[in-house]
Amino acid sequence: MATIVDVAAAAGVSTSTVSYVLSGKRTISPATRSRVHRAIAELGYRPHAGARALASNRTDVIGLVAPLREDVDVNVIMQFVRSVTTTARGHDLDVLLLTKEEDAGLRRVSAGSLVDGLLVMDIEADDPRVEVLTGLDRPTVLIGVPRDPRGLSCVDFDFVGAARTVVTHLSALGHRRIAFLASPPRALDRHAGYAERVRDGFLDAARAAGVEAVHQPCEPGPAGVRRALDAVRAGLPGVGALVVHNEAALPALLALLAEEGLSVPGDVSIVTIAASAGDELPRPLTSLTVPVPEIGRTAVEMLVARIGGERTAETRLLGARLEDRGSTAAPRG
Repeated sequence: MATIVDVAAAAGVSTSTVSYVLSGKRTISPATRSRVHRAIAELGYRPHAGARALASNRTDVIGLVAPLREDVDVNVIMQFVRSVTTTARGHDLDVLLLTKEEDAGLRRVSAGSLVDGLLVMDIEADDPRVEVLTGLDRPTVLIGVPRDPRGLSCVDFDFVGAARTVVTHLSALGHRRIAFLASPPRALDRHAGYAERVRDGFLDAARAAGVEAVHQPCEPGPAGVRRALDAVRAGLPGVGALVVHNEAALPALLALLAEEGLSVPGDVSIVTIAASAGDELPRPLTSLTVPVPEIGRTAVEMLVARIGGERTAETRLLGARLEDRGSTAAPRG
């Protein structure tokens, strides 16, 4: 493996000159700089990561904060991780994954200059990490939108717009009673931003459309789905349409409806708001697919811009089209 000494010898310069060419800390003549770069290319020299960091004050590492809380769907989290790491690799960046809920990890990686910037997921409406992040000397992008971003940039799915779209679709078919099977109660209890925004968007859209609606938190297992469905029927008898924003609950829900002899969409219309496409779910379902790859890619690109000196704070909400896969129909009767 070539060393800086080999590069210096091949270029006919000192090792300090090679170092200055790499760091840009001193002006080097174009001819000398060209000889050094040619020697680097010919020898396949790669500067040591630690030396690069010292020279450029950069680590070429970004931190991804993805707390693995009990109420999150790990499969969805891993889709975000894959998107972020793939995009980061295209920018010659590595990713340090932080999965704990505590603020200590944020402070540690920032104080130790372990990362050039931070991507933070699973943002709560009044997320205590926002205040911590505004005090850190590291560019930050939130994947999620708190009530007060405090000058931090955010990117997320347009959950309010998605809820409006599904209500419009179902009401146009003639449904006047629509239920929303939501995230587990713990997600709402801790005021997870996505859970609150989609709930509020659904209830507002239902009022605007003049339809009866109920929002019901739902645990993903068979027992949790049964309790949620019983609560829906008690609160909204004769409900004929379900909006499901709980991907993990779908297998149990579909199995339960089949056990009851109810057909989809003959007896019950179903629309999902999910990270997986409708044809990747337990059965093809009419759905709005959260564009996870695009959100992850956008988050990395926004962070790279801020690491590069971009100061403007912004919030980007990405939308999706409703894909009709035949799981909704006009209500019977």
